[in-house]
Parts: sequence; C-alpha cells; structure tokens
Amino acid sequence: MFTPLSMRHVTLYLMREEASAAAMTLAEQGVFAPHQEAVADDALPEQPGTRFSGLYVSAARRLDKILAYTRLQPESPVADDAQEVVTGETLARVNDKLGAIWHVFSRCEENERGLLEEQHQVSQLRQALTEYEALDVDLGLLQGKLQFLDVHVGTVAGGDVPRLRESLGLLGYSLSVFKETDGTSHVVVAGLAGAGEALARVLKAAAFHPVTLPREFQDRPSRLREQLQSRWRRVADALQAHERTVRENMVEHRETILAAAATLARAAPYQQLIDTLHGRGGLVQVGGWVPEDRVEALRRALAHRLGGRVAMTVRAPRAEEHKAVPSAFRYPSWLRPFAALVRSYGIPRYGEVDPTWLFAVTFVAMFGMMFGDAGQGAVICAAGLLLPRSWRGFRPFVVAAGLSSTVFGLFYGSVFGAEIINPLWLSPMKDPLYMLELALYWGIGFILLASVITIRNLVAARRYAEALLDANGAMGMLFYVGLLYGGSQLVRHGGVNAVGLLAMILPLAVILWRIWQANRTGTGERILIVAVEGFETVMRYIANTLSFLRVAAFSLNHVALSIAIYMLAGMMDTAGHWGTVIIGNVFMLVLEGGIVAIQVLRLEYYEGFSRFFSGDGQAFRPLTMVGRALPEAESP
Repeated sequence: MFTPLSMRHVTLYLMREEASAAAMTLAEQGVFAPHQEAVADDALPEQPGTRFSGLYVSAARRLDKILAYTRLQPESPVADDAQEVVTGETLARVNDKLGAIWHVFSRCEENERGLLEEQHQVSQLRQALTEYEALDVDLGLLQGKLQFLDVHVGTVAGGDVPRLRESLGLLGYSLSVFKETDGTSHVVVAGLAGAGEALARVLKAAAFHPVTLPREFQDRPSRLREQLQSRWRRVADALQAHERTVRENMVEHRETILAAAATLARAAPYQQLIDTLHGRGGLVQVGGWVPEDRVEALRRALAHRLGGRVAMTVRAPRAEEHKAVPSAFRYPSWLRPFAALVRSYGIPRYGEVDPTWLFAVTFVAMFGMMFGDAGQGAVICAAGLLLPRSWRGFRPFVVAAGLSSTVFGLFYGSVFGAEIINPLWLSPMKDPLYMLELALYWGIGFILLASVITIRNLVAARRYAEALLDANGAMGMLFYVGLLYGGSQLVRHGGVNAVGLLAMILPLAVILWRIWQANRTGTGERILIVAVEGFETVMRYIANTLSFLRVAAFSLNHVALSIAIYMLAGMMDTAGHWGTVIIGNVFMLVLEGGIVAIQVLRLEYYEGFSRFFSGDGQAFRPLTMVGRALPEAESP
C-alpha cells in the first residue's frame, strides 16, 4: 500500500449517561482517533464531563505517587464487554480511597526521608571524626570562646610549622600537630587569652586556615565514635522497622491500589474524549477519524454495547480537512524499521504517497552499490541476526543492507576487500567512467520518479496549478527532461539543436511566468525574485543529479581502500599481514559502512523526500484501553 488508509469522519450521537460506555468501546476497538470538530455554540453549547475530568486528574495523580513509592506494576487492561462502566460516582469513591492510602504512604515517605537524612548526617560525622582521632581531648573544649584560654584548630603547610611554632612561642602560645596529610599539617594552637591582634597577624602570615568542628563533637573522639556507632545502629533498626511497616501497608492496600488502577484505566478513554464532547441536556456528540474498512466493525461493536441508543453518521474527509486527517498505515514487520526512518523525516500527509516502500527498495539498493563486498556484507547480515533484544526491531533493516552488500559484492567479485572470485558483472575499478555513468542514470531515474510522485501528490491535494506550472510540477519535469536532452546533445555533438533549446526554454519560461505571477511586489523586486528563483531551479536539478555520482564514487572508494589495506599487509610478516587485513576490514565495516549509510540517507532525504514529501501529516493516534496511542507502524 502506497498511500495512507482511507479514512472516514465518524460522528456519534448518544445519551450523556452512555458516553463512558461508548468511550470504553471505542478504546477496545482501537480504531477511533478523536477530533475536535467546530460546533455552533447555540446547537450544543455544553461540554459534559467537567466534574469527571477533575476527579480523574486528582485520582490519577494520587495513583502515580502511590505507584512511584510502592513500585507496584498494575496489569494492562484487557478488552471485555462485561467490564463495569466507570461513572463519576465510582471515580469519586476511587479518588477518596486513593487519598486515604496516599495519606498513609506519605507519612511513611516523610518518616523514611527523615531517617535517611539522619543516617547521612551520622555518616558524615563519622567521616569527619577521623580527622580528630589523634586528639585525645574533649573536642568541645576546642569550640567557641573560653574565658581564660584561646584555642584555634586549623591547617598550615607542613614546611611552615617550625617557623610558626617559633613565632607563636614569642606570644606565649603552643602549637601541636595532630595529623599530616599530603604536605599539610593539622594543628591546634593554644595559649592564654589576650594576644588578639598579634596572634591574628602571625596566623595570617603563616597562611593558617581555621577549621570548624561540628557542634555534635562535645567529647573525646573515642567516646564520640561509640556514640555515633550507637546512633547508626538505632537509625538502621528504625529503617528496618519502617520497611516492615511499608510492606504491611502494601499487603493491606495492594488489592485496593490495583483495583483503582484498573478503574482509572477504564476511565482513561472517556477522559481523553472529554475535550471533544459537545452536548445539550441529555444529548452528547463526539467526532473522530476511523479507517474506512473498520467503520462497520465499530458500528457493530457500539450497537452491541449500547443497543439502539447511539446514532452514527459517516462521511469522507472534506478537501479543506486533509491537513488535519490522521495518516494510518499497515506494514509487514520487515518494513517497520524503514518506516521508523521515514518518520524521522516526517509523517505523510493524508492522501500523499507513503514513501516507505520506495525508501526501503532504493536505500537497500544504493547501500549495496556503494558498499559491495560479499564477505563484509555477510558480516553485516550476521550482526543483524545477532542484535540484542532491545534492537531486534531493526533486524530486517540491517539484514537487508547486508544482503544487498553481499549480492553486489558477488557482482563486483569482492570478498573482504580482495577480488578472489570472478565477478558476476565487473569490478568497479575496471571501468570507473562506466560506473559513474550508471550512477548518473540511476540519479536521473530517481529524480524523475520523485517528480512523478510530486505531481501525483499535488493533484491529490487539488493543487492543480502547482501540479502543472510549478518548478516541482509538470513544467519542472519537462524542463528537466529538456535539460537532459540538451546535455546529451552537447556531449555527443558539441552543441544543442533547436529542439533541445525549445525543450529547455519553453518549460523554464512557464516556470518563470508562474513565479512572476505569484509575486505582487514592485517591478524591480519581481525581476530579482524571478532571476534568483529561476537560477535556483536550474542549478537544483543539475546539483541533485550530480549528487548521485557519489553512488559510484563510494563503490570506487571501497575498492581503493581495500587495495591500500592489502598493499600495507603485503609489506609485513604473516602475523602482521593477517592482523592488518582483519583490522582494515573492521575499520571499513564500522567507519566506511557508517559513512555510506549516512550518505544514502542524505540522498533519500534531500534528493527524494524534499521534492515530494511534505512530512507535516498527523499520526493516527486512536483511543486505547491503556490511554495512549499505538505506535504508528502498528496502527490498524
């Protein structure tokens, strides 16, 4: 399938009290993407569900906090017609229960936070105490001011200790070193109070850095160590008791929490619909997009759940709605990694050609052309098959690239960079000009195909003037064909005949006239705009075509790099030879392989997608029972 699934706009009319049941059915089907449709204020002025939404938001926040603290994992809801519909009253009861449970766990959280903070504080005090283990004195005496004694604790450079001790002695002070670390001495300066300013000058001259002891240190280090050890054990016991309390609370409230999570999962679809609901009295209307082939199944599901208490209207998208219509696709599993790379550029607008198939074929083909090697391609295949579980979604992409490299390697006769088998076609170095010519033809075909798709997309969007007259439309394509014809005449005959000149000039004149008509500025400015955009049109086609020469250039580069590696290996002994060959091939696989992949992506994005792919479409995000959209690659 080369275009998004055909979509239909579905509008449901039902009773207000049936809205939640309808939302569950829509989510169970997983094919309804809500759409905010303009409704006249006097027709359906009310927006039902405001109270429901407030209760849902409150309950969901409480549940998130409880689940984050308890690390419980609710099960995903399973679609079941017998499931109870969630009403506002049910949601209010759930909200109250979750509030009470969170009150219990919030107190546990506060208690745990306090215990952990105390444990951290004790750990820091124990670490700090190691600095003063050598001081067999009451550390409380070293803090604050004493009436008759002046005491200072700090650090000085080890080489300055003798000079500082001598200077302090003149003031009647003593200096004691109690620890040495990395050329720094930890010292205690003590003496009778009264030296004041003189002491300050001496300490400053010696670059003395005072140290403040923690206030908790009010005893000898040995006794403080015992006190901190005892305090640590008390905190550890309290944490164990706290963990038992949390486990008991989890056992007590587990079923209630999981039931609340299930209720909120069933309420989530209605919550997502609330912004798109309109109503009056007991009547409610909601609209959205559904794939055309799923409309009847959705109609049957709603009729089964609601009986005749729902009316459904279906219509095709209007022309002015195409930008807002979501794009839905179905891909085989092997194509999904290519779709992911297309989505990195953008999402196809509804009605546009989906470039995923074209991207998959041309990417794989160009990778093989540029990195053709049977041995290295086989290694890439093996690497794709051995990808870890978290990357297995990209296995088809890697394996396809490896197979393409292997096939072209057989065509080129290259195995791990050595031409040891007869090529099924030819070695790139045997005729480089022929390879460049083929790459040019490939690029021409690629650009012509992109131009055809561009014209088709513009026609599908009913932009007929652009499709016919623009540089990216039919006139642009005719100009490109004329440019190719004129170029071939110039190369073969040394000049361009009248047919070639007309083939270039007439389409270009139409394009320039279109640019002139599209700009309503002054004459001088219009002339400048026409000249610049006309020049850009000509150069863009030439540059885009020449860009594809890199397809041949990289195939030649691969051969040249292989020759260099084997020449270097040939200069060494046996061990050096094989070591160089292995390291060289690894280098080529990792570095050159990565560069080739990037260059192919560049050609796809800038020479292909930028021509025909707007990339500004809307992803199809249907209601689901888990309250989120399915991945685009798996949309129905």
